[in-house]
Amino acid sequence: MHSLSRICPGFSSPLHRWLTWRRSCTRLFVGGLSYDTNETALKDAFDEYGEIIEVKVICDRVSGKSRGYGFVHYSSEVAANKALKEMDGQLLDGRNIRIHYGHVDGKQSTQG
Repeated sequence: MHSLSRICPGFSSPLHRWLTWRRSCTRLFVGGLSYDTNETALKDAFDEYGEIIEVKVICDRVSGKSRGYGFVHYSSEVAANKALKEMDGQLLDGRNIRIHYGHVDGKQSTQG
């Protein structure tokens, strides 16, 4: 039996949409990072808001240098929400950072 999403690529089940949305509520997109900000500095800045599962600064494939954005993935929605509210617009390594909820696939969300 074929799954409906294979036949109709734009379709996703309500369960899949809910799981995707729920995970994206614990993952934050962090934009406006200094090119000198590394994963350790990003983790240190966000650590006080709750348990962090993963921190990722996105780097250029060729040069290996930061592209100026990253992601912080928390273990709970409460921690992510608190970090979003308190860190959005704050100064980190000399730059005002922007925080939004992040999609699971790594694209910035329009939520938040």
